Amino acid sequence: MPLIKTDQNKCNLSYTCIRVCPAKAIKIEKDHAEILPSRCISCGNCVSVCSQNALTYKNSEEKTLAILKNKSKSIAICDPAISGEFDDILDYRNFVGMIKALGFDYVVESAFGVDLLAAKYKELITDFHGKYYISSKCPATINQIENFHHELIDNLAPLVTPSIAMAKVSRHLYGNDSNIVLLTPCVAAKTDIPKFKGTDGEINEVLSFSELRNLFKEKEITETSVEHSEFDPPISKLGGLFPISHGLFQATDINLGLLDCEILSTDGRNNFIQSINEFQNDSSINKHLDLFYCEGCIMGPGSSKGGRKFSRRSKVIQYVKKRLRKFDNNKWAEYMLMFKELDLSRNFKVQNVILKTPSENQIQEVLVEMGKENSSNQLDCKSCGYETCIKFAEAKIQGLSKYEMCPSYTIKKLNNSNLKLEKINKQLSETKSALKKSEKEAKREREIAQEASETVSAMLQKLPSGVVIVDKNLKIIESNKSFVKLLGEEAIMLNDIIPGLVDADLTKLISFHKIFSTVILNGEDILNKDINFGSKLFNVSVFTIKKNEVVGGIIRDLYAPEVRKEEVIGRARAVIKENLQTVQQIAFLLGESASKTEKILNSIIQSHSVEDKHNDEQ
Repeated sequence: MPLIKTDQNKCNLSYTCIRVCPAKAIKIEKDHAEILPSRCISCGNCVSVCSQNALTYKNSEEKTLAILKNKSKSIAICDPAISGEFDDILDYRNFVGMIKALGFDYVVESAFGVDLLAAKYKELITDFHGKYYISSKCPATINQIENFHHELIDNLAPLVTPSIAMAKVSRHLYGNDSNIVLLTPCVAAKTDIPKFKGTDGEINEVLSFSELRNLFKEKEITETSVEHSEFDPPISKLGGLFPISHGLFQATDINLGLLDCEILSTDGRNNFIQSINEFQNDSSINKHLDLFYCEGCIMGPGSSKGGRKFSRRSKVIQYVKKRLRKFDNNKWAEYMLMFKELDLSRNFKVQNVILKTPSENQIQEVLVEMGKENSSNQLDCKSCGYETCIKFAEAKIQGLSKYEMCPSYTIKKLNNSNLKLEKINKQLSETKSALKKSEKEAKREREIAQEASETVSAMLQKLPSGVVIVDKNLKIIESNKSFVKLLGEEAIMLNDIIPGLVDADLTKLISFHKIFSTVILNGEDILNKDINFGSKLFNVSVFTIKKNEVVGGIIRDLYAPEVRKEEVIGRARAVIKENLQTVQQIAFLLGESASKTEKILNSIIQSHSVEDKHNDEQ
């Protein structure tokens, strides 16, 4: 199980965690930050800075309670930073009583482990053979070097952390089968203890100070509800100063003056990284490195949030001073001698997590894409979490970063998007105006069409002839009252339910519907066709309104008095007109015939006249 996990629903992609991660072990997915366990050095810094509480480290409360229910002896090892964390508890003895009230059989200080290790570090430094060491007291330091500074593996002091040293002491004093829980502000310790499983330095669980507070609250344990108790031996001397920078070497009599000291002590993320890099690359730094990733253990990520560094520092110093007033130096010396030969050594190994370095061409391609191909455009503002734009480009190629993490790129892209958006908005505004105009015109056209439709419908209803309009399926679109009356009583009753017989099937109402079908199919009008309908004689005209889609029909009852008179007059006029035309044709023909006869007769007369004249002359 990874040490640190992300609550995707809480992550707001502020990139704060990216900016503080020294190992670049955080990858931005689509909508959240994701920890890369293989690269993580377990410093817990990302958890401390996440204002949304989207990042959390593995919780050990349940496992600790399970250990306390076990029949085996249980031992709590308290980190010396505890005096700075629990400044709300007036007497440390009350605090020890509260821990025992949880169910621990023994409560010891890891500060005695510091005393033992201080002597070992003194041996390394005084027995100098030209090799400078980096203290291995901080698990985050060990992880950083094992992961990313392989050349410095041999420079790590080959010694365990104070908590592991105290676990060894506790097992020797209180039984190897004991279950040990470390109480600490150090989150990285949660990943360090598995390396000692099955050894005398095994720690079964690590409980952060914040988690310890939760257990006190859950079990309703307060300093007024318990009897006070002393720490179980061995008691430390100066090891209680360990959580403060220089604290480890304060536990020895090494001269820490600037002119004579061979040890460079520093803390904090930036100093931590810079000192390692300079130690590795600058041969002029002839010093041993004493490093804390955090600003001393007093500010570890497992502490309560909002703690004040210098207040905690003062509390730790005051606690040690108070203990020294009644300190039994002889008893302490006996324990130091007892564990002088205790094996506190350890080994380190390279972790192959270094990513392949991208080529210059690959880096340049990313910079061009970001608009940073020229050095003048490379701001190196560090807002993305990387020291330079080139480092960011490398991370982009390695799949650790995204373009959107760069503020200048995002702003430029946003500006371009705004320009496009303005253009689109302008077009939309123009389109909206055009649509409003079109809508206004369409509304007016609808109103005109509605008026026309109402006028036509009104006119249809006034016509004495039956009128019906049907679609290609012979469904009635509209009909007038005269049409309904022509069909008889059933149609009149249906019309009361469905005015105009709209959507009625014409084939169910009239027997001569095929005329309508023919006009729909052929598109040719059929006019003035007389059709028998029951005892009635109808004159039917069917015409196209919309070719092959809509046709109209006009139907007249020829037996109706008004229609009969009109029809007789109409047909009489047609006969008269037709007879007149015949007479005219006959007259024309007779005229032509008379003219020809006249011409023939005149010719004959003329011929006879000439012949008679000729005979007379003879």
